[in-house]
Amino acid sequence: MNNIFFEKMQSKNSGLKVAIKDSIDISGYKTVAGSRALLNTEPAVKNAEIIDLIHQHNCQIIGKTNLHELAFGITGINKFTGTAINLKYPELIPGGSSSGSAAAVAAELVDFAIGTDTGGSVRMPAACCGIYGLKPTFNRVSREGVLPRHTSLDCVGPFANSIDMLIQAMSIICPDFNSTLAHEKVQPKLAMLQVEAESEVRETLEHYLSQRELQHLDTVNASSFIDAYQAGMQIINAETWQAFGQLTETGLVADDVNVRLLKAAATSDQDVEAANQIREKFTQEINALLDQYDALILPTLPQIPPLLKDASNTAAFLNLTALIRPFNLSGHPAISIPLESKSGLPVGLQIISKHQQDEQLCAIAKYIVNKKLCQKEELDK
Repeated sequence: MNNIFFEKMQSKNSGLKVAIKDSIDISGYKTVAGSRALLNTEPAVKNAEIIDLIHQHNCQIIGKTNLHELAFGITGINKFTGTAINLKYPELIPGGSSSGSAAAVAAELVDFAIGTDTGGSVRMPAACCGIYGLKPTFNRVSREGVLPRHTSLDCVGPFANSIDMLIQAMSIICPDFNSTLAHEKVQPKLAMLQVEAESEVRETLEHYLSQRELQHLDTVNASSFIDAYQAGMQIINAETWQAFGQLTETGLVADDVNVRLLKAAATSDQDVEAANQIREKFTQEINALLDQYDALILPTLPQIPPLLKDASNTAAFLNLTALIRPFNLSGHPAISIPLESKSGLPVGLQIISKHQQDEQLCAIAKYIVNKKLCQKEELDK
């Protein structure tokens, strides 16, 4: 199997080229989700809703993409289907779980790709592969025909090599997305959300913002941020066990995912109830901040993505989701902008905005990306 595409597809359409994560149903094709345990399932009998929308816009779906097995991992390493190559940073992980979708965009094999984000699975690979990735507001984009079938966290979202293509992708997969609003010129009031991150990551963000004369942003705190990360872990464990726990009996699930699933089985109803209480508190806290500011800025990942050779133990790197998973819990839309450190390594800048304000989020991202560099920086070039 190709390490990005499970199965290439024939299409008479000649529009934008698109790749689809193989946790999304396409009629006539199996939805394998990167797992040997699902290899003998029947082909999908109907398209996921977003596939019909993509077809309606005359896009050419050229293949289904690889992923971390069952979308339950963050490195993108998959020993059954092969690991997607991170073309810009080949020694580093591609990120999970939507590894193949991000890799296909980074390799310019497609105009945009579709992934899913339950605990950061669009934003993480976007940051690892040096591209743009958007997690829409929860339920803004249809999940009909997407694995897992039942979730309170997962969002379907696009990858692209530019903010304009990301906006175009959203206008295709989300019928009520107003691309005109997403292209509007804005003068947003921004704040930096205070979080823990390695010095190379912090310095990269600071330099990027300083170039655009955005270095003097207000700094704000969310007291329940760390609790929200832990709560998000509890809920994803409970919901993933419910969706895929029976596959642990097949002996066909890879060790790294199988071990996580078996540990997830220990998540109790009381754990989930406590997590949902934190969900409510954290959501209110972020909403209160977004009543004062148009968007919050923070790193996508707290550190530089690890080397592939060091990342075989997925559980050891779960802290990589520390800054992205909380916004799955709260359901806020979030976008990752690709940056690069002075040493040439990938760093993501993450932007958060209000629920259902995905268009404004894109407009703010476009404002930041296109903001003219300050005169000193231009002269230094």
